[in-house]
Amino acid sequence: MADVYQALSSSVRRDILALLKMQDLSAGDIAEQLDVGRSTLSGHLNVLKSADLVATQRQGTTIMYSLKTSVVEDVLNQLYSLFAKDTKE
Repeated sequence: MADVYQALSSSVRRDILALLKMQDLSAGDIAEQLDVGRSTLSGHLNVLKSADLVATQRQGTTIMYSLKTSVVEDVLNQLYSLFAKDTKE
């Protein structure tokens, strides 16, 4: 889970996840919306893939990126469990 938190530590990677929440995108589409270089973007996408936060699917010569919602939900549940107040007394 440490790799997930590391992946989420970058504002650029959080922006990528926010874009992918709306729709699946190619690296070129993401680069246009975030104004980052392709090599920089490639590094960020590799971190997100390593953390299992995004999935890839080849469509012809294009690789499409999508958000792996099940992993994101698991992270949010862990964070909620960690920081939620215990209502038992």
